[in-house]
Amino acid sequence: MAFSLVPERETLAWKAVGQQGLLANPAARTTLLVVGGALFVALTAQIRIPLPFTPVPITGQTLGVLLVGGLLGTRSGAAALLLYLLMGFVGLPFFTGGASGIEQLFGATGGYLVAFPIAAALVGWLAERGWDRRFRTTVAAMLLGNLVIYVLGAGWLAFGVGLGLGKALTLGVLPFLIGDAIKMALAGVALPGGWKLIGKE
Repeated sequence: MAFSLVPERETLAWKAVGQQGLLANPAARTTLLVVGGALFVALTAQIRIPLPFTPVPITGQTLGVLLVGGLLGTRSGAAALLLYLLMGFVGLPFFTGGASGIEQLFGATGGYLVAFPIAAALVGWLAERGWDRRFRTTVAAMLLGNLVIYVLGAGWLAFGVGLGLGKALTLGVLPFLIGDAIKMALAGVALPGGWKLIGKE
């Protein structure tokens, strides 16, 4: 059986684009959604609030990552994030603050970047199983996705950058808990709200 980026179960974005005209072609829909997802994350990455006590700023990037996973599903969500990383690595100014280049993989944010496709895939897998239909389950899916980002992001700060676990948690997790809680709540409203707008059938 040929590999496909089409989700096993229809997710919100796949239902929203429909199957009319050009988008009746699965390849065209896949391309539109994967490229659109990558560009959406690039846009949200430019929402940036630097903090004086940590090298990792608060950004809209993680909200973009988790929403793309929830909207596109496991495989398309992961593909969109891999495309996003590739575009940033080759020089497009798509990372936080307009940064780019493969060197970003080895800086303070490297662990977070690696975590993005994994987190998107996890949230997408849960969305394919209906977790994006209600506020509570959507927030739970976003929380699990955030945990992936925290573990890999703080883990890289601790052992890759050499800050040690305590300092990595202080600089790479704790400052972002409130902001991430707000982002999870926004996603908890947006995804179920989208299903209500287009109908769940």
